Amino acid sequence: MRNFSQNPPYFQLTLFSDYGRLRYLFFILCLLIYLTIISANMVILVTIILEKSLHQPMYIFICCLSVNSLYGSTGLFPRFLYDLLSDTHFISRPSCFTQLYVIYTYVSCEFTILGVMAYDRFVAICQPLHYHTKMSVRKVVCLWTAAVVYPIFAIGHCLSQTVELPLCGNKLPAVFCINWRVVANSCVDTTSNDIVGRFVTVTTVIIPPLFVLYSYMRILIVCKRGSAEVRGKALQTCVPHMVTFVTYSCSVFIELTLVRLDTNKINPIITAVLSMEYLMVPSINNPLIYGLKLPLIRAAIAKRVKIKLLSRTNV
Repeated sequence: MRNFSQNPPYFQLTLFSDYGRLRYLFFILCLLIYLTIISANMVILVTIILEKSLHQPMYIFICCLSVNSLYGSTGLFPRFLYDLLSDTHFISRPSCFTQLYVIYTYVSCEFTILGVMAYDRFVAICQPLHYHTKMSVRKVVCLWTAAVVYPIFAIGHCLSQTVELPLCGNKLPAVFCINWRVVANSCVDTTSNDIVGRFVTVTTVIIPPLFVLYSYMRILIVCKRGSAEVRGKALQTCVPHMVTFVTYSCSVFIELTLVRLDTNKINPIITAVLSMEYLMVPSINNPLIYGLKLPLIRAAIAKRVKIKLLSRTNV
């Protein structure tokens, strides 16, 4: 039977250093980034909800991305901002595992939603005559549910195994809780945890990107054979999705590489920035890309701003 008495009640985030007065500058910068993420994603979210012309599958999935960005960034920034101003960097066991769950479900849902969006673009461009049949309201709800529910249960099962591990240490060389760092403190063999972790990684972080690449290969073939109008439509709607996909994939790849390295040999500021990149960059990049590149969203935002300005002028 596993000895639960060995589990520490808290973890120490050892990557934080004494930055002196610089920590106030870091706090302000990170706070501005967090507020930018909230503002940009809320603009996209509110615009799509209020504009009836945007109540289409592609825009609903964009809305899902914005919700996921708000969810993931909220799992990181409030605690991180607190730690920047704190002299001690301890996080309780329940708070650590809650943060782990939020961040990891964010990562998984981002990939599964991008995979569903690739399927939507594939049907729209490669099978346009069947689009409204294959992407009905019921089908959209089912795809969205699958994209969210599977990561929720898969990550939950994976982390439940980590929670049960007896730990002989409490030091995490990171600025927020990372599952691999927690497991590294285990007193027992973690082979079963590694197997489950790899399976969840493959099904949520590897298979969806492969599906996205396959979908776009099919789209490129159709565009090559199609007319200029087909190519124009494909570029208009697919480029933002591809930019989002490539940006996010690169960010996650950097994190997966970084977590296997000895962070003690790397500048802590560089390590902190790189480890937070997949939570910061995509969350800012997504609303900017979709808001600037997709004409309907851009026009809807401009319309809302114009109405707001006119109402203020009349007052």
